[in-house]
Amino acid sequence: MSLSLRQLIIFEATARLGRLTAAADEQALSQSAASQALKELEMTLGYRLFSRNSRELVITGMGREILPRVRDILRNVESLKAPYSSGVSGSFRVAASVTIASYLFPGLMAGFLEQFPEVEPDLQIANTRQVIARLEKGQAHIGLIEGPASHPQLQIIPWRSDELQVFCSHAHALARGGRLDIEQMPQQRWILREQGSGTREVFDRAMQRVGGSVSTVMALNRQEAIKQSVKAGLGIGCLSRLAVAEELRRGELVVLQTPLELSRQLSVVVPPETGSSQLVQAFTRFLKL
Repeated sequence: MSLSLRQLIIFEATARLGRLTAAADEQALSQSAASQALKELEMTLGYRLFSRNSRELVITGMGREILPRVRDILRNVESLKAPYSSGVSGSFRVAASVTIASYLFPGLMAGFLEQFPEVEPDLQIANTRQVIARLEKGQAHIGLIEGPASHPQLQIIPWRSDELQVFCSHAHALARGGRLDIEQMPQQRWILREQGSGTREVFDRAMQRVGGSVSTVMALNRQEAIKQSVKAGLGIGCLSRLAVAEELRRGELVVLQTPLELSRQLSVVVPPETGSSQLVQAFTRFLKL
């Protein structure tokens, strides 16, 4: 069997990026050269790595089976460039949910870089569902998520606790009493995160547990947009206490006490192919997992 490193690199990049053209651009190759490398690899292995659906490439079951081993090979080859280094260096792709990316990640990464200054962080911000999808495709080394999740291949490790808070503008009719009962909830205009976000998942589950309901919802995928909308009097919101701490301190927003159970577990997600990476292991140790 004769395999080339370039063939494996093109295969991994195509699986990660989802398009052969993107893989070719990343590796500074023509599309025809990249396509030929992929075809030669499939001929050598004796099975298809991608099915060609119109203009899209969809990884096959065999392709998914060998992808972690191919990434191990490429990681080991990369380590030959610096055989005496600690291995805690180079590009570090982190996919993080919005609250974590905005309020926890900057401080965490600053501390991590003090210990490992040769690391080059690449932060990808997405909701929980999108973070999981990126890890499935190998587009990130590690994930940090806010919502409940399970996955047959990915390792999901509990990290730290967080709590959501329901809040309104200081000028809202509910602000003086500081409370929102179940019976009042359907009467309110709610400004919430979009479906697929960890924050929305926790809110929806909490509502189901108490038999509550909401009728009018404005779904936004940016926390700042939610806070500004609530401050403008468009409705009441629900976000992490981390996201609204400053506005509460300034008196611009007011917490509403509710019967909802809004605590949640933040988690770290590690794909099997990156679990043995010295960089990933160093970061999980830094998080005290």
